Amino acid sequence: MFLIQACNLKNEIDSNYYCQKLKLSCIKENKIALFKTSKGDFEVKLFGEDNPVTVSNFIENINNSIYEDQKFYKIINYSQLKFVHGGVNWENSFFIERNQTLNKGTPSIPLEIKFQKEIKPRYKYLIKTPSEAENLANTFESGSIAMVKSGKNNSSSTEFFFVTNKIPELDGRYSIFGKIINGLDVLKKIEKEDFIKEVKILNF
Repeated sequence: MFLIQACNLKNEIDSNYYCQKLKLSCIKENKIALFKTSKGDFEVKLFGEDNPVTVSNFIENINNSIYEDQKFYKIINYSQLKFVHGGVNWENSFFIERNQTLNKGTPSIPLEIKFQKEIKPRYKYLIKTPSEAENLANTFESGSIAMVKSGKNNSSSTEFFFVTNKIPELDGRYSIFGKIINGLDVLKKIEKEDFIKEVKILNF
């Protein structure tokens, strides 16, 4: 009896389970997000087919306008690579007071990664061997966007970062949920004092 219950529970832990738990409209198709920033605009393809929970959460944030007028709060520059961090720092009490209606509680969502030959993504799963990274559906490339980690197996519900080049050392450790498809040059110009004017989903 216990074995049957355990198997049923395992089958329930999928994108539908987490969307219901997090009260998200589960979006399972790719979308295009337009980022309007102080340095210019760029378009991001969101991987809803591979990362439905992460993308659904991100789109909810967009619909709630939480990224409007938010600064890129951290920029990390290396000789061949740049990290551009954006989103909401939950230590910012002004933001929390202004947006209590979101009522998100603990600001985290499950780590979500997808393997090429698997139908569904895996949740709270950490890659155990380097060879597993070769089978990931999405890896860090120029313009990739991923959620910041909020724990070993969880992602922040609001904070994200872009990378300007490949960084295989991080593959499988973060939820990569999109990639810039137009305007990568704008991302490369962004500095710490720059900010997001608006993010919106484009309808075609």
